[in-house]
Amino acid sequence: MTTPTTLEPRQARARLHELTIVDVRTPGEYAGGHISGALNIPLDQLDRALPDLRTAAQRGEVLVVCASGARSENACRMLAENGVHTATLAGGTGAWAAQGHDLHRPAGSTKPTWGMERQVRLTAGSVVLFGLALGEFTHPAFRLLSAGVAGGLVFSAVTNSCGMAAVLAKLPHNRPRKADLDATLARLRNS
Repeated sequence: MTTPTTLEPRQARARLHELTIVDVRTPGEYAGGHISGALNIPLDQLDRALPDLRTAAQRGEVLVVCASGARSENACRMLAENGVHTATLAGGTGAWAAQGHDLHRPAGSTKPTWGMERQVRLTAGSVVLFGLALGEFTHPAFRLLSAGVAGGLVFSAVTNSCGMAAVLAKLPHNRPRKADLDATLARLRNS
């Protein structure tokens, strides 16, 4: 397995015309703003897209992006394990926008969902508060719920993965409609 190539936003911007850009964020995050021309294939749908991504990588370089770079690095590693060499955007769309590059926001798109990091923070904080409240007013053992979330967050930081995000990505508002994913894969085949 090879280490994924990392492109800085300025390098990627200069090469946009020659890159196939795959955005692995949830459809709601993608709708909130993405690099123009990026195809939305959520991280948990990469297996389904693998044959088309392999073909795209044979035609030219594939750049994988997400919000901060963590999910795209994981996607690049998974794709490399399946023989697909890709590059990741350093700092993700956050760094892209911070350097003054435009993000495309489709006209008439529905209100975007919160970014995955924000969803994880809300869920983790809510579960911790719920565990502490139950521990105070019901039984002290419920505080273990809060301790479990804390342990999960530490594990997430150490491994640069997030089980809670993987679970939240399965919620309906974070899932692509089958027709949308089919259309994206068709665009990938024809690019």
